[in-house]
Amino acid sequence: MAEAEYSRVLASPKFQQLVTERTRFGWVLSGAMLAIYLVFILLVAFAHGLMATKVGSGVTSLGIVLGLVVIVAAFVLTGIYVARANGRFDDLTRDLNRELGR
Repeated sequence: MAEAEYSRVLASPKFQQLVTERTRFGWVLSGAMLAIYLVFILLVAFAHGLMATKVGSGVTSLGIVLGLVVIVAAFVLTGIYVARANGRFDDLTRDLNRELGR
């Protein structure tokens, strides 16, 4: 009985749409975070003068500020994923459950 239900779920167009959208969105956000981090690392490695530039009259450098931007970007991208998961992906899951009679 469970095998038949499993096959039914896998064959469902709603399930395939959910998996496709979720996977694509996850890869897009992962790529965005990778790009942000890679740019930061490349700046650290090859733009010493730029990263050492003082911000304001204190001792904080541009490198510290950009490091904080990388951390904040990770939180923002996580928030974007959570918002999509709680909206679009939950809607698709509800539609799938209705289609399967749950």
